[in-house]
Amino acid sequence: MARGRSRRSGEYGEFWPAYVDVLSTLLLVVTLLMSIFMIAQYFSAQEATGKDSALQRLTQQISELTSMLSLEKGKSQSAQDDLAALQASLSSVKAENEKLTGAGLGADDRAKAAEGRIAALGADLDKQKNISAEALSKVDLLNQQLVALRRQIAALSDALDASQKKTTESDKTIKDLGARLNTALAQQVQELKRYRSDFFGRLRELLKDRKDIRIAGDRFVFESEVLFPAGSATLTPEGDAAMDQIASAILELQKEIPPDIDWALQINGHTDIRPISRSAFPSNWELSTARASSVVKYLISRGVPPDRLVAAGYGEFAPIDPGLTEEAFQKNRRIELKLTNR
Repeated sequence: MARGRSRRSGEYGEFWPAYVDVLSTLLLVVTLLMSIFMIAQYFSAQEATGKDSALQRLTQQISELTSMLSLEKGKSQSAQDDLAALQASLSSVKAENEKLTGAGLGADDRAKAAEGRIAALGADLDKQKNISAEALSKVDLLNQQLVALRRQIAALSDALDASQKKTTESDKTIKDLGARLNTALAQQVQELKRYRSDFFGRLRELLKDRKDIRIAGDRFVFESEVLFPAGSATLTPEGDAAMDQIASAILELQKEIPPDIDWALQINGHTDIRPISRSAFPSNWELSTARASSVVKYLISRGVPPDRLVAAGYGEFAPIDPGLTEEAFQKNRRIELKLTNR
């Protein structure tokens, strides 16, 4: 019994150390593999980190280029649309990169895919720069044209100011001249009134015995029967005598009126309302005008300057008395003399 236990104990002693060695060796192998795996993971992580850093730098550069391009876009509306498309492409790359990362692709694959997209974006950026440069060139040209236009507007404004100033000065001068002219005319009117009063006074003295000749306001009035037969424009001998006295008074007055007073003796012919129809006078217009012209021609024949005489016919349209009696008709048939300014 004792011998059996000893032998069994010796068998256990021989088997146990070999088993421990196998376990130790296996443990060392596992530890070595774990170390190698960890080292590989470390270097792989470092490599991925480096590539991610490069990708971030490129992304940052793209962002900077995008900002620069945004500044250029402010000068050209057409470049703004292209930049928006470029930004959309960049967002697509980021989204695709995130998608690839989420799908578990390796760092090399992500880097290559990103580099390809970045290269495409770089080409788009170059194209966009060319477009921006062309747009800026057009903007510069437009700015030059705008500056030239502003200069022209400034020149026109200066010219307009000068013209307005000259116009203001001219208006002032015209107003001054107008005021002087009005003053001069007023003086002439006052002087002419005085001479007219003298003229009428002389006529009144010459014709004081004639009851059919009167003064009405600023007019010396002859009834037509004094000068003309009924329905005629030929002066009667009595009319010639009356016109001789008038011509004499005008010639004397002309010597006294200053040369700067532009006066005229206006002869107006009037008829009554009853119509006339003859071959020589189809209406009262012709009769009244013809009578005024006969007086003017007679005064000219007596030496009165023709440039101081005016003839006008009023027909029946300026009556003194609106009545329909014979007395009213007689008053309305008349020749009026009026000393006036021209």
